[in-house]
Amino acid sequence: MKFGGTSVGEADCIRRVADIVEPHRRAGDEVALVVSACSGVTDQIIAVADEVVKSKKQPPIGTFLLAMRTRHIRLLGEVAPDYVDEVTAVIDDRLTRLQNILTAVHTLKELTPRSRDYIISFGERLSAPIVSAALRQRAIPSVPLDGAEAGIVTTANHGDARALPASETSIRSRVVPLLAETVPVIMGFMGATEQGVITTLGRSGSDYSAAVIGAGIDADEIWIWTDVDGVMTSDPRVIKDARVLDDISYLEVMELSYFGARVLHPRSVEPAMQKDIPIRVRNTFRPDLPGTLILRDEHQEKRVVKAIALIEKVALVNINGAQMIGRPGVAKTIFSALAEREVNVMLISQGSSEANISLIIDESHLEAAIAALTPIVKQGVVREATYDRDVAAVAVVGAGMAGTPGTGGRIFSALGRAGINTMMISQGSSEVNVSFVVKGGDGKRALQVLHDEFRLSENSDD
Repeated sequence: MKFGGTSVGEADCIRRVADIVEPHRRAGDEVALVVSACSGVTDQIIAVADEVVKSKKQPPIGTFLLAMRTRHIRLLGEVAPDYVDEVTAVIDDRLTRLQNILTAVHTLKELTPRSRDYIISFGERLSAPIVSAALRQRAIPSVPLDGAEAGIVTTANHGDARALPASETSIRSRVVPLLAETVPVIMGFMGATEQGVITTLGRSGSDYSAAVIGAGIDADEIWIWTDVDGVMTSDPRVIKDARVLDDISYLEVMELSYFGARVLHPRSVEPAMQKDIPIRVRNTFRPDLPGTLILRDEHQEKRVVKAIALIEKVALVNINGAQMIGRPGVAKTIFSALAEREVNVMLISQGSSEANISLIIDESHLEAAIAALTPIVKQGVVREATYDRDVAAVAVVGAGMAGTPGTGGRIFSALGRAGINTMMISQGSSEVNVSFVVKGGDGKRALQVLHDEFRLSENSDD
């Protein structure tokens, strides 16, 4: 079971975690927990680290640490009064270490990726001992472990590390022996290289930790406890009648997550997918609801389309030129230049004439993309590179689309009837995702039109 930041952010939330774990443990289930930092803590640590390295005068390290201590000791006292002295000593030791590294960063005026990873791992270092103590307060044996102690071995790519195959063996040897007697509470979002250097796992790192731990212990299921009811047919902030999906396939949820849907990051799915371990996404605050089951079978719910995602704040880049036609290596030149500038390309479309390549990128990457493409234009490899900021991308996702004639016709006919023009279309050979680009002002309307067209608010296709 993985519990996110909002699930451990307040005393009532931590008690709810214990309420969820206790009956499973009493029933004889072997349970391992992965926990995030308390809500907001990691962002605060990052902000202080960035301030400390730039500050010319003495930064407010002491004030920040006092606020951290006050919050965590208060939580500890409310959820585990019998363990206040013991766990306070642990928290104080960790805050002292955090103070030392922040002071060193300020003195040296240098924040390396390695130091940054070490610093931002402290959010989980403070939350996990409290959650573990809350379980012990209920007479449930528990032990906190950091990611390295649990056996997560990673690459040295600081800030976005990946678990290595060696993790499986080390997790099995370190975590599995504990399960019969205790509930390990593992700090998410972090691991260590083979040399023992602390790393962090990037976006949705705690979900990824849970999947890696789940695969390592050969879990029956991996449960992601969060603050939403499950994976939904669309963004409920836009589509008021969006529905929680009973189930969805690994592939479908990966496609959705690429488009910013509030679901698992693709990396969080892969370890479970390799071991064929089902994942459940459930709401900590409404534990009576079943949530969404993610599994290999794509046909549990017989729908052509499962869900629709919208991503805004993107830009459309068009690269044109007759000189591209029949010229080997043009695409390599373009994408190598973009990669060097760390521009992430979300969608690609190329006409059969080869005279045009269209890309969708995050709007924040636009300046870097144009800077990367300008030399290519000057060299005459392409004629021009233009862009449009006023766009939105929509992804229509469903394994049922594969081999079902007419789905594309339904999508674009519905948009046409609503007077919505498509500027770019992209579809992978898997046929699980049809993506297209519209004017920014049409994005939310396109989402609603297609949600209605495929009757996604209804519980069945009947």
